Amino acid sequence: MEVKLTFYKGEAIDVELPTSVDLKVVRADMAIRGDTATGVTKKVETESGLIVQCPNFVNVGDTIRVDTRTGEYVTRI
Repeated sequence: MEVKLTFYKGEAIDVELPTSVDLKVVRADMAIRGDTATGVTKKVETESGLIVQCPNFVNVGDTIRVDTRTGEYVTRI
């Protein structure tokens, strides 16, 4: 991941993150049977500790892309 820092007089004054990051899922809530057709989401925890709402098909061990501006799920990798 590339992060850009802007310095002024030796101090960082700005940080520019990429628009998305790929993170591994380390914990996922159980999917509820019958919810697959309704677009229901579940909470998953990533390796960084971030909690993200994801579709029910995302499981532990999957890698997901997260938008750094909103913290929202983008896609499964």
